[in-house]
Amino acid sequence: MYQYHKWLRSFHAVAKTGSFTLAAEFLCIGQPTVSEQVNALEKTFSVELFHRRGRYIEMSAAGHKLYAITQGLFGQEDEAVQLLQSFKQRKSGMLRLGAVSPPIAMNLTYELMQRHPDIELETSFSSEKETLARLFNFDIDVAILALSEFDQRFHTRLYHRYPIIAVVRDDHPWASQEQVHVSQISHEKWVLREQSSRTRQLVEESCTRLNVRLDCVMQLNSREAIVHAIAKGIGIGLVSAVEYAQTPGTKPITFVDHPFFIEYHLCCLGIRRNRPVIAELFDSNSPML
Repeated sequence: MYQYHKWLRSFHAVAKTGSFTLAAEFLCIGQPTVSEQVNALEKTFSVELFHRRGRYIEMSAAGHKLYAITQGLFGQEDEAVQLLQSFKQRKSGMLRLGAVSPPIAMNLTYELMQRHPDIELETSFSSEKETLARLFNFDIDVAILALSEFDQRFHTRLYHRYPIIAVVRDDHPWASQEQVHVSQISHEKWVLREQSSRTRQLVEESCTRLNVRLDCVMQLNSREAIVHAIAKGIGIGLVSAVEYAQTPGTKPITFVDHPFFIEYHLCCLGIRRNRPVIAELFDSNSPML
C-alpha cells in the first residue's frame, strides 16, 4: 500500500499542476521519478489517467474521478502538516480564508483576530469559480461567497446580507435626493460589471420581476474601473453597500424599501465541517441580517 501512496502522490501532483515538470518541482523529486510512478499506476491497473499530446497532457475521465478522491486524501495530509507546523510555532490553529469581496472578508478577518489572537490567518481574494476550486483543492479552509447555487459537498450558512446601492457622480440629479425609487432606474444609463457578477445578476433578476428596464451602456470587469467611469459621467453604477468606498466626486444612493440585496455565505467542504477552527467559526457566528 505504501508503494501505491507514492504513485498516487505523483498522480495527484501532476493533476494539480497540469505538468510532469511542475509536479516534480512541487514534490522536490526528479521528473523521471514522477513519470515512472504515474506510468506504474496506469500499467498496474490498466487505466489511462492522462492523454499525452506531445508536451501537453490532459486528464482522462478516469483521471478526473481519481483526482476527486486524491484531493481529499492529500488535502487532509496537507492539513495534518499545517497542524504540526502550528504546534511548532506555538499557534493555537490556522485558518485560510478565501473570498470574492475584500471588504467583507476583512471584516471577518478583523473579527477573528480580535477573538483569537493566537490563530494564524491567511486571507486571499479571487473569483467565485477560482475560490470554489481552491476549497476543493484544500488550498483554503473557508470561503465567503455570494453563491448562486449550493453544492451538496459544501457546508454553508448565511453570514451577512447587504443592500445593493447605486453610485452616482456628485453632480447627478440623484445626488441631492435622500433615496430614489426603483422606477427611476429606467431613465438612467448604467455602467455594470460583467454578466457573471452576482451583484449584476441579482439586480437584473429583480428588474425583470419589477418590469423595470436597465440600460447598460458599458460593461467593465472591476469595481475600480466602474468608479472611474462614473466619475467621468459615462453612467451610474451598482455595488453592495459593504463594497462602496468613499471616492471623491461620487455619492452612494439607496433605493426606497431596498429592493436589491446580496447575501454572502460562509462555505467549507462538508467533510471538514467539524475541524476545530472551522467548527468554531461556523458555530459562534450568528447570521448578521
